[in-house]
Amino acid sequence: MTSSALPDRAEAQAAAATADEPLLKVSGVTRYYGDRIGCTDISFDLWPGEVLAIVGESGSGKTTLLNCLSTRLAPTAGAIEYRMRDGAMRNLYQLTEAERRLLMRTDWGFVHQNPAEGLRMTVSAGANVGERLMAVGNRHYGNIRDTATSWLERVEIAADRIDDQPRAFSGGMRQRLQIARNLVTHPRLVFMDEPTGGLDVSVQARLLDMLRRLVADLGLSVIIVTHDLAVARLLSHRIVVMRHGRIIETGLTDQVLDDPREPYSQLLVSSILQA
Repeated sequence: MTSSALPDRAEAQAAAATADEPLLKVSGVTRYYGDRIGCTDISFDLWPGEVLAIVGESGSGKTTLLNCLSTRLAPTAGAIEYRMRDGAMRNLYQLTEAERRLLMRTDWGFVHQNPAEGLRMTVSAGANVGERLMAVGNRHYGNIRDTATSWLERVEIAADRIDDQPRAFSGGMRQRLQIARNLVTHPRLVFMDEPTGGLDVSVQARLLDMLRRLVADLGLSVIIVTHDLAVARLLSHRIVVMRHGRIIETGLTDQVLDDPREPYSQLLVSSILQA
């Protein structure tokens, strides 16, 4: 992977050659906390441009799984392979710490439920976006500021707020700023942990509409953890239902939500409909 935010010609050729191959391969991933199961025997492939939703009640293991996939938490067993920009598949937990950090700063994004965890609250909105650009080698202040301004507007934040600190923003604006910070380097894979949690319904709707547009425009692959099946339906192509740390059902989102096969999935869907 190069340090550039945009793929060069060789990377573009490699991407074209591997477009019909998985971007991420997850094989038998298991995580224990002592004797307690976080998640166990999780296997699936994620494809370029695919949005995968992981759903389940609190304690189902979905956040543990997301943290293992994003290298924030080492699995007890199993393998997670990622297709680098040169087309080579690499086991994420065989990368050096420096290689993983570079991946997280450039080719990946991570959108936290609480945007304060994904932002620097005491520097300006522009600096939050600009930091990520500097991480991929940009050094020209004028270009960085212009790009930051463009991205603020793209996530529906007025350009004249570029010098304001995130602590002066509303919760919805902070979340949109966090999204801009993550997407400015044109990552190929973005992890999202309950990105609409804690937001008012009207703010959620605006954020979801923006997310759906950006994901489609940028051709992103996304793994999103959510307890909200409406979010899963709106954003995802495919869905994974977890319970007690295991995958109990998976399939196309509309198929699973409209005609769930497993009793637990049926209960999950019916409880939302009755709410």
